[in-house]
Amino acid sequence: MEDFTNIHFTEMIIRTTIAFTAILILARIIGKKQVSQFTFFHYATGITFGSIAAEISSKADGAYWDGVTGLVWWSFLTLLVSFITLRSKKLRVLLDDKPMILIKNGVIMDNALKKSRLHVDELGMLLREQNIFSLDEVHYAIFETNGQLSVLKKPAHNSATRQDVKADVSIPPYVPTEIISNGKIISENLNEIGLTEEWVMNKLRKKKVQNLEDVYYAQVLENGSIYISLRNDSGKAI
Repeated sequence: MEDFTNIHFTEMIIRTTIAFTAILILARIIGKKQVSQFTFFHYATGITFGSIAAEISSKADGAYWDGVTGLVWWSFLTLLVSFITLRSKKLRVLLDDKPMILIKNGVIMDNALKKSRLHVDELGMLLREQNIFSLDEVHYAIFETNGQLSVLKKPAHNSATRQDVKADVSIPPYVPTEIISNGKIISENLNEIGLTEEWVMNKLRKKKVQNLEDVYYAQVLENGSIYISLRNDSGKAI
């Protein structure tokens, strides 16, 4: 009995490891859209994907290679349908529906709400999630295929932009980028923004930081200055 239990335990470990590895690989192949844009099609795919993986790892009375084959084939079908929907708008609408205008020119569209299977209270909740508590602020509201609500406010309720207040709207030369972590320069990040280690060391010396090891974290800011956080010290920007 003890030997059988050990064999069963080992088999379950192998099954779970294979299922775990297969999910990581196949999910990476399918891409980010599966996670970030949870439409009807991707919702159904995600549930089935997880169910097959659970079957592989939890059942000891079947061939787990059959389950892995099903997992791979399901991933292939997902990629195939995604490829086809890129070229067929009709199929894309059939699988994922289409965005629905719920508020138009400040007026709630009753028929659109019914087609979306929403009531006014749910619409209000979706608006509050975007910090909009008054329907009077909304010019357009579109219910997206992934269940999110896109809102265009009326001009009177839009936040003032930098251009409105005549502030500097020039494009910054850099994107905020981590360049030092735990006393070590991240050369890959420096190369991406076109800077050198010599440039970094010059910046550090201007701040009277002589040893790179003293820097816990450093980041290039949008204007070319550097945020520096020394070990056991407060962060400072140059």
